[in-house]
Amino acid sequence: MAIIGVYEARTRFSEILDRVAQGERFVITRRGIPVAVIEPVSPQKKRKIEEVIAEIKRFRRKHKLSKLDIKELIEEGRM
Repeated sequence: MAIIGVYEARTRFSEILDRVAQGERFVITRRGIPVAVIEPVSPQKKRKIEEVIAEIKRFRRKHKLSKLDIKELIEEGRM
């Protein structure tokens, strides 16, 4: 894990992000004191479209508009 100062991190930020994307980690220091760690994020699992659609349908079953009408909401600028 590389240790770099705030000034260097600011001036070389784009390069540092490229290196982080390749798996490298950095500790950012201010006056020699570590203040942050920049590291790659965990890869997100891609979900199947069918799962997403099912989740949206479950949400819609639980959350109703009550007595509100879609047309009224649109007219009020809420959608």
